[in-house]
Amino acid sequence: MFKKIFDNFKCLLVGYVIFVGAVSASYAADLPKLKIAVLGFGTVLWELDTIKHYGLDTANGFDLQITKMASSTAGRVAFQANEADAIVADWLWVGIQRNKGKDYVFAPYSLAVGELLVASDSDIKSLQDLKGKSIGIAGGPLDKSWLIFQSYAAAKLGFNLKSETEQVFGAPPLMFKKALSGELDAVINYWHFTAKMKSRGMRTVLSVADTSSALGLDSTTPLLGYVFNRALPNSASLMPNMVKASQEAKKILLQQQNAWDRLRPLMKAKTDSDFEFLVNGFRAGVPTKPVNLASVQEMLNIMSKSGGDQLVGDLTTLPDDLFYAADVN
Repeated sequence: MFKKIFDNFKCLLVGYVIFVGAVSASYAADLPKLKIAVLGFGTVLWELDTIKHYGLDTANGFDLQITKMASSTAGRVAFQANEADAIVADWLWVGIQRNKGKDYVFAPYSLAVGELLVASDSDIKSLQDLKGKSIGIAGGPLDKSWLIFQSYAAAKLGFNLKSETEQVFGAPPLMFKKALSGELDAVINYWHFTAKMKSRGMRTVLSVADTSSALGLDSTTPLLGYVFNRALPNSASLMPNMVKASQEAKKILLQQQNAWDRLRPLMKAKTDSDFEFLVNGFRAGVPTKPVNLASVQEMLNIMSKSGGDQLVGDLTTLPDDLFYAADVN
């Protein structure tokens, strides 16, 4: 008898789960869709996955659809072709596009910036010690962190970092491997590779945050953000919804360790140390205050001087309403 009651209960429970799932799927199908194109192996996926897992998109009135791209360039191409409603990019790229007539808007996503790392036993203690040494740089000659380090060396230390060192450019994973193997004297890499290198004992000589402060810039200026197109109906109307969902996801990731435990397979953290450094790095990069527009303009001036037209094009002044204004709390 009890077995029969238990079996009936199981059937009811399974039926309820199927019903709830069907209702949820039906509800999501009725919501406007926001298509976002992002790197298939990038850290943005951690936040987007959190949004989907906790239903923060549907709770905010939209259905987030994630398209994984092979490169940032592919994502930008899809966005410019109106095949995606949103991407993640740096504010400089968005400013250049606005200067070309595009109605793009930048909503801050992360403060994470570059650092100059060396081996733990290296005798390099400052930028001056890099003279005659090799520096690995992920992102190419126009990498923003590299340009800011050059500006700092020229303005505060009185030497040309580019001419005094040998630069080796390559993809982030390659720079990661070369740095750990000792093939490079120093390296500048993307923040999540930097976190993993630090977990393996490499140390920071100087960070972009340090140099920014020394140059009179606001070190909390966000470099990366969600980019929306106000010319596209869904992109424009769902921008506030996505920003709110992003903020709610960040709050979860700041406060709940179990949310990170769930994400660990996606993070590809091979060791507990890697995992801890990645979690701390992400949390440290969460924006906590409004964008300082005067500081961004000064950073644009510095990048223009260091990278020239090849980096900034004809952009000399920040376009109006480039940054989406939202409460960061």
